[in-house]
Amino acid sequence: MTTDVGMPSVLSPDEAERAVLLAAPRGYCAGVDRAVVTVEKALDLYGSPVYVRKQIVHNKHVVADLEARGAVFVEELQEVPAGATVVFSAHGVSPEVHRQAEERDLKTIDATCPLVTKVHHEAKRFAADDYDILLIGHEGHEEVEGTAGEAPDHIQLVQSPADVPGIVVRDPARVAWLSQTTLSVDETLETVAAIRERFPLLLDPPSDDICYATQNRQLAVKDISPDADLVIVVGSANSSNSVRLVEVALEAGARASYRIDDVSELDEAWLDGVRTVSVTSGASVPEALVDGVLALLSERGYPDARAVHSAEESLIFSLPKELRRDLKAAGRS
Repeated sequence: MTTDVGMPSVLSPDEAERAVLLAAPRGYCAGVDRAVVTVEKALDLYGSPVYVRKQIVHNKHVVADLEARGAVFVEELQEVPAGATVVFSAHGVSPEVHRQAEERDLKTIDATCPLVTKVHHEAKRFAADDYDILLIGHEGHEEVEGTAGEAPDHIQLVQSPADVPGIVVRDPARVAWLSQTTLSVDETLETVAAIRERFPLLLDPPSDDICYATQNRQLAVKDISPDADLVIVVGSANSSNSVRLVEVALEAGARASYRIDDVSELDEAWLDGVRTVSVTSGASVPEALVDGVLALLSERGYPDARAVHSAEESLIFSLPKELRRDLKAAGRS
């Protein structure tokens, strides 16, 4: 069970010896929910198999559940039979992937998060204006690969301030930056500051690229970390936003912080001498996985979790247009 509270100050002296603080918001964001529901409804409508390029979202439990329902996850389109249905993940794909799908006569459903699509549009606009684009992100991440593919001749990757001295541009007066949507807000701003020091005329994107859900979850973990002996972040290792939450927790004052996929990975030795445990989860984590952690804490004598509200989220994204069209034609809209 949880108890809802507003943003807390330091724990009061008359509180129980132990406490569990639960970040709110946490877990599924609008883009993840849209992507998962897209695969579920595609399976219901078209039947199995429905192919999905890459993990639909970065969570192994979500992927395993969808596989059990008949989804087939592939790394590249060459693994998809010609003419089959394929869903593109929430992280987005490059124009080259769309071209390959058309070449193989695949029926595509694009579940790219609309906030990632926004960054793609910004990349195309900056490239059309002939800017050199500095993309802040992690090498090999699907979102970075998809964004870079929109303007490969104009984009170069910048992973941290350490990369800034090596940047080479054609015209220092025509440089813009974009970022992967799931980065640490603070680290991104640090990198942008280093870039701007070299290129004072650096052009900002028209709006913040770090997605609202990433920012909200980082804000929430900052609120529950200063009083915490231990912060548990539920999320998969390949989830950039989950990994960042551990770093943000430690920076905000948590004595220790660990990421786990589920409660089976929680080392109970971490609880030795721990009075206050804070719990959160990444943007692609089902709430049942958090419930498992809270149940274990309850079994070990910790009280019901207190939900600490840092922000409210009400955004909902509509399903991909291709799927909406087919659902309507089938009378299921």
